[in-house]
Amino acid sequence: MAITAITMVVEIVTGSLFGSMALLADGWHMFTHVAAFAITVFAYRYARRHASDPFYTFGTGKVEVLAGFASAVALGVVAVLMIVESLERLFAPHAIFFNQAIAVAVLGLVVNLASALILDRHGGHGHGHAHGHSHHEHHHDLNLKAAYIHVLADALTSVLAIVALACGKVLGWIWMDALMGCVGALVISRWAWELIRDSSAILLDASAGDGVRREITARIENDSDNRVCDLHVWRLSSGHLSASIALVTHHPKPPAHYKALLAGVPQLSHVVMEVNPCRGEPCMEPDDARALHPALA
Repeated sequence: MAITAITMVVEIVTGSLFGSMALLADGWHMFTHVAAFAITVFAYRYARRHASDPFYTFGTGKVEVLAGFASAVALGVVAVLMIVESLERLFAPHAIFFNQAIAVAVLGLVVNLASALILDRHGGHGHGHAHGHSHHEHHHDLNLKAAYIHVLADALTSVLAIVALACGKVLGWIWMDALMGCVGALVISRWAWELIRDSSAILLDASAGDGVRREITARIENDSDNRVCDLHVWRLSSGHLSASIALVTHHPKPPAHYKALLAGVPQLSHVVMEVNPCRGEPCMEPDDARALHPALA
């Protein structure tokens, strides 16, 4: 994070001084990931500090998600400003100090590759944690993987800046610099949009998807004559699912039995189980169960 932050400042300052929009875009692209790293650090510290606070019903997992959503919105604004500036320079080119700008862009590429190597080495030690390890350790691995991908994206933006500046110096294509500025802004926009999409789905308690719903239903209904009457599955945070399940059966067992059937469902951390005796032969289908027990609807 420190290495990227220093290079970010150098690229933004020199991009402004030497007139290179591609270099400036690369610097702002680095800023997006420095900001993401900083927000993640804050979110982890806040979540850890308030982990036992009863104010948070399901824990503090969504603190990280809310921070990511806020940063993504800010990054989207930065991307729009970059596109406006790049389009302005595309139609009204500015003078560029190509030698100096290329040197700084190469420095940025080297830093990005070095950062990727550091993250790859640390990430290599982050796989295969025991199932009982903490919530923080699990997300730490995911964040290392995300950071690794973002740094590689930074390296790609640095390559685009070098290509644009080289074309401007050798071929006189000054417009390439502004064009690569637009490309860099679009890369940031795409990353910001994906983060907004994923984080907003968690914040709004969106359904976890048909795959996990089918797996939960199959695990329960393959045991005895159970029928799932009502099922809600949603995300508590980026790596934890919650489920509310109601079932009917001829052979009721304690809720712990049915929870044990779901032990292998990935990321399922919190389960509320309602078990209802079946009042029919054969066991009722879901619509019949809802009619008998309106609360299940």
